[in-house]
Amino acid sequence: MEKIARRELTPADYMAMLRRRWVLILVLALLGPPLGYGVSRFLPNRYKSQTLVLIEAPKVSDTLVPQVDITSIGQRLGSMQQQILSRSRLVPIVHQVGLVSDNADKDTVDAFVYKLQKSIDVTPVQPMVELGVRDLPGFFVNVTWTDGAMAQKVCTAVTSLFIQENLRMQQEHTQQTTQFLSDQLVAAKNDLDAQDAKLAAFKSHYLGSLPDDETTNLNILTGLTSQLDATNQALSRAQQDKSFAESMLTEKIAAWQASQNGHDPDSVQQQLAAMEAELANLQLKYTDDYPDVIKAKSEIAKLERKLELAEAADAKDAKDAKDAPDLNKPQKGTAEPAQVTQWRTQIHTAEQMIAEKTREQEEIKKQIALYQARVQGSPVVEEQYKELTRGYQTALDSYNDLLKKRSESAMSGELNREQQTEQFVVLDPANLPDEPSFPNRPLFALGGLGGGLVVGCAIAFLFELQDTSLRTERDVEHSLKLPVLAMIPAIEPVVSRTANGSGAARMANSGVGVSAGD
Repeated sequence: MEKIARRELTPADYMAMLRRRWVLILVLALLGPPLGYGVSRFLPNRYKSQTLVLIEAPKVSDTLVPQVDITSIGQRLGSMQQQILSRSRLVPIVHQVGLVSDNADKDTVDAFVYKLQKSIDVTPVQPMVELGVRDLPGFFVNVTWTDGAMAQKVCTAVTSLFIQENLRMQQEHTQQTTQFLSDQLVAAKNDLDAQDAKLAAFKSHYLGSLPDDETTNLNILTGLTSQLDATNQALSRAQQDKSFAESMLTEKIAAWQASQNGHDPDSVQQQLAAMEAELANLQLKYTDDYPDVIKAKSEIAKLERKLELAEAADAKDAKDAKDAPDLNKPQKGTAEPAQVTQWRTQIHTAEQMIAEKTREQEEIKKQIALYQARVQGSPVVEEQYKELTRGYQTALDSYNDLLKKRSESAMSGELNREQQTEQFVVLDPANLPDEPSFPNRPLFALGGLGGGLVVGCAIAFLFELQDTSLRTERDVEHSLKLPVLAMIPAIEPVVSRTANGSGAARMANSGVGVSAGD
């Protein structure tokens, strides 16, 4: 007959199994707790000592003195845990708490170090996110050992290592950061000095041509142009005055020399002009035959001949005077008239004025050329000046930023030395366990109960899988592959029946289904 496990079981089938096998399951469940408790009696006791370390916030706000160490407390705690649980850190603890003697061999020490590494557990305290607290508030240091007092000693020593390591890491990180910033600050200072020297040399070389001087140069250039115009006008007037004074001096010298030679062209001309005026008046009244008219004409002719002789003499004197001293200079041994001396003084004054204005003109032209060159070269100088200024400003900003960071790092280091930064504070010291944390005998007994139930159910299920009895209509239909027409009710067995009574009794106990094949 096929096994019952080959058809799909229903919850009713499982309940029927439990009713049939409940004794077996109950017996194994009752045997489980004593068995689990007995096993716990053979296991060695282990004691757990625990310390709660609180992570205290910095006493000085980060807005006043920024913290140099920006790593999260979780990362720092993980790094410290790895360092503290290393062999180099645990070996002193092994000797300090007396786990091994000072003359113990290396293998023994390594064995205890390995046990300590397995027995030490660091568990962070979960932050209360629902209250807005996201930073790690603290952590537990747990040490499990076969002796309670020894667990307490080890826990205290490990906690002290965490506190000391936290201080050391903060101070070391601050010192390294400060030293690094100091080195960078020296380099930035050298760069700033170099940029400053370049900028100073540029300003010295292009003094007056800098972008800030452009407006001043234009104003000065405008003023110089006005000065040049005024100087040119003054020079022109001085030259005109000199020319006029020279012409007048020439006339006065000629008249004076003529008077010195006996003929004065000025007086002859004046007489001639007077006679011509008198002749004109006479001709208005009389005819040309009138005696006074004839006499006036005769006098005019004489004066004209006299004037011609005077001019010829003057020409001869001028020819002879080529090698003579300058007329502008007074002749030695002779007393010149006041008018000649006055014109000579005016000529000398005009020459001094011309020389002065000429010098001013040349100087102003040089100044104009200088400022025109500055104005024309201003765009190129401005571009170079901007480039140097940008380089200097960049170096200055970098230097100031490094100087600020170095100061903040130094202040942070000072706070670390005064323990004003983030610190580890022992809130609950390591306790001395009175009872072992392992094994937990009630828990072992409860585990034995659960294990007995599981084993009982498993054995009962295996027995049911091996049972080939047909107990329900579904078993019959599944085994024979035929529908059931009717069910024969259970019939109590009769002892005096025939020898087939045993078989009938078995069928009566369960009831027999009659199928269509029967």
